[in-house]
Amino acid sequence: MQELDTGDKSQAEEPSSVSDGIPKFGRLLLLLAFAVALIVAITFGSQAYYTL
Repeated sequence: MQELDTGDKSQAEEPSSVSDGIPKFGRLLLLLAFAVALIVAITFGSQAYYTL
């Protein structure tokens, strides 16, 4: 009986761990896009400032 309970728990945890990873990956992707956009903005801003 313990083996069945352990098997049921591991199967129940797998979908929750998979669904937990998807929003975190989306947030990480948005953060990465924001960081790249910020670096690009700083680059163009500094180029405009120093070429005047």
